[in-house]
Amino acid sequence: MTSQTAGHPARTSRGRSLPVRPWRFGRLRASPFIPFYEERIGPNASFSVYSGHMAPGYLDEDVEAEYANLRAAATLFDVPEHAIEFVGPDAARFLDHLMTRRIARMKVGRCGYGLMCYDDGGVLMDGVLIRLADDHFRYVLADGEIFGWLRAHQKGFDVRIVDTEDWVLQVQGPRALDVLADLCDGGAPEPFPYFSSARVTMARQPLLITRTGWTGELGFEIYVPESADHAALWRHLMAAGTPHGMRFAGMACMDIRRIEAGILDNGTDMDPTMTPYAAGIGGFVDLSKEAFIGREALEQADRRPRLVGLKAQGAIKAGMALTVDGQAVGRLTAAAHSPFLGHHIAYARFEEAGDWIGRRVACGPDGVSGETVALPFHDPDKLIPRGKARAESS
Repeated sequence: MTSQTAGHPARTSRGRSLPVRPWRFGRLRASPFIPFYEERIGPNASFSVYSGHMAPGYLDEDVEAEYANLRAAATLFDVPEHAIEFVGPDAARFLDHLMTRRIARMKVGRCGYGLMCYDDGGVLMDGVLIRLADDHFRYVLADGEIFGWLRAHQKGFDVRIVDTEDWVLQVQGPRALDVLADLCDGGAPEPFPYFSSARVTMARQPLLITRTGWTGELGFEIYVPESADHAALWRHLMAAGTPHGMRFAGMACMDIRRIEAGILDNGTDMDPTMTPYAAGIGGFVDLSKEAFIGREALEQADRRPRLVGLKAQGAIKAGMALTVDGQAVGRLTAAAHSPFLGHHIAYARFEEAGDWIGRRVACGPDGVSGETVALPFHDPDKLIPRGKARAESS
């Protein structure tokens, strides 16, 4: 997930027939927090399956009202992120072999965007990497198969790969850090800068948190072990957050916000047929680094993006075909109406590399007019999640 994920793929179950106990269905894990918002699961609710986890994509709610609250106060999200760990004396060396950026120099307590590619340069996986100790990393990964790939490349490295089975919650919005101060026993950690991690206790339970999220807003994530007292934590979250205007919402409003912020979803916005350059995230490839998987292919790759932004005055939706002069050239991978920008926005994915920014295209069977633009749609310097600007002024 470009980190951070939720645009989560839409394999869904609808209505109250959804089982909520027990919360394991074969290899699929359902959120342990479902019982605490079960009354919100009405006939129009939907659940997304992402990275083997199931969490609410949409509840019976006013999505634009929840979006407004996310931008003005704070929102609690139950997200299906998947956290794995790399532990052992060769953990950093192994990750440097796999990832397109330098890992060994990463400081303990810091987080970073971690991108892996296949030998041909195609995107395999993205997510947030957290260094917990010199020999201990956590990778919060996006959707897609990765365990077989990791095992296939593990030979020769003294490292263990561990599925944590933690569940992830996010609190996002301009008042998120106010919520955190009341949430942590003894107050929020200091310092706690953007893309850092900390060990805290909440309701007397030890937890890992990070200053990250999937919304482009100020916020943090909580990693909750399977052994936690989920009911006590949920009650504590709601008691700490409600005075600050925090609401619980499905991920539909998060999806609008992540598109505005230019955050991509692995498997839908980008996939193995695209290099990081084609996906517009070539800045996370360090070709000055020693050998890593996919480096040779990326050295020869076209640097022009195939995935760009698109704005339109008419209604558009994901999956719509894109045409130029009557010729099919691509499709929309994600789309939403942005209340903040006042028009529809989308990711336009083109089949071939080219100079696609600043072009007029037609979307869908009705030929809705769209204009391609650079990503993100606003706050390119990430001043909002860094806490250096308010959402309303960006």
